Parts: sequence; C-alpha cells; structure tokens
Amino acid sequence: MPAVTARYTSKEEKANSFTHGLGTILAVYGTWVLTSYCSDSWRMLSCIVFGTSMIALYAASTLYHCISQPRIKSIFRTFDHIGILLLIAGTYTPFTLITLKGSWGWSIFGTVWFLALTGAVIELSKLRHKRKISIALYVAMGWTIIVAIKPLMSHLHHGGFLLLLLGGLTYTGGIVFYLWRQLPYHHAIWHLFVLLGSAFHFFAILLYVIPDTVPL
Repeated sequence: MPAVTARYTSKEEKANSFTHGLGTILAVYGTWVLTSYCSDSWRMLSCIVFGTSMIALYAASTLYHCISQPRIKSIFRTFDHIGILLLIAGTYTPFTLITLKGSWGWSIFGTVWFLALTGAVIELSKLRHKRKISIALYVAMGWTIIVAIKPLMSHLHHGGFLLLLLGGLTYTGGIVFYLWRQLPYHHAIWHLFVLLGSAFHFFAILLYVIPDTVPL
C-alpha cells in the first residue's frame, strides 16, 4: 500500500484529529445511551451495530489524521474510507430492522450492506484512488431509502422522519466542503458536518425508533 503524501497542514491535521476524536468519545457515550434504552434483544442488536459503526468511523478517522508515519497513515486512511461505508449501513440498520421490518426492511438492509461490502472491496483495490467512485457510492447508499419512502413515512413518526432527512441532507451538504480543497480547514469543516449528521440520526433513533410506542 503506497504511502500517503501530505494533504493538510500541521494545524489542519490537529483540527481534523480533534473533531473526530471528540466524535469517538461522543459515539461511545451515545452507544451506551441507546443500548440502555433498548427493551429487547432486536433493538439492542440494531443499536449496537449503529453505535459500533459510529465508533469505528470516528476512531479510524482520528488515527488517520493524528498519525504522521506515511505508510501507517495510508492504512488508516483506507480504514477511514471503509468506516464511512460502515456508518451508512450501520445507520440504516435500526431504521430497517426496527421501523420498517418486513420485506421492505430486509430488502433495504440487504442492499445497503451489500453496497458497503462492495465499497470496502473497492477501497482495498487500486480503484480506491478514484475518489469520485467512492463519493458516488456514499451518496447512492445514503439515499437508497427513497425507494421505500412511503412505507417509511407510514411507520416512522414525522419527527423521526424529519431528523432522518436532516441527517441525510447534512451529510450530503458536507461533501461540498470535503471537495473544496482550496478552503483552509475544509476537511475539519467536513468533519463537523459528519458529526452533525450523526447527531440528527442518533436522536431520530433514540426518540422515534427504539421506543416501544411512539404516536404517529
């Protein structure tokens, strides 16, 4: 695996490390909060998958940005990109297995996890340098739920749907800063968008997905 050349200044890397270091701490705490409110093993498993995917992404991202040794940095950059795929699929898990359920739930669940595994294979191949392919896959995975919009709206409280939508829009909007490489600290700004997107989805799951009963 080739070494990573310097992409950010020292100060930018500190900001990049800090933002997702904070995200790692919040993800661990958030996972504990979610699992403490689960009333059955199915909810528990779904929240563990979501929480673990958050922790994996934020931890991999933090290590990637705080490590300076080029070859090790390259390895964690790959883990970071795979972590994005896992977070998207992990976020879908509670919504598909708890809220949607049935044929719609399992179909969407299977689709996004298949895409996540496909993306992981891409990240481990020479195609990983084609970032446009990966970004297109992130967006496609993130908005796969559109095909099940009607059943989702009939099963998910409007407040939860709004939070889910805001999270998706936040992640997607943050891509602008991810690609805006001429902007100082553009990657740290992208990290803040990712944190906010995760927060929207965390509260959607906490308030509207894992409770046994939520009036529609």
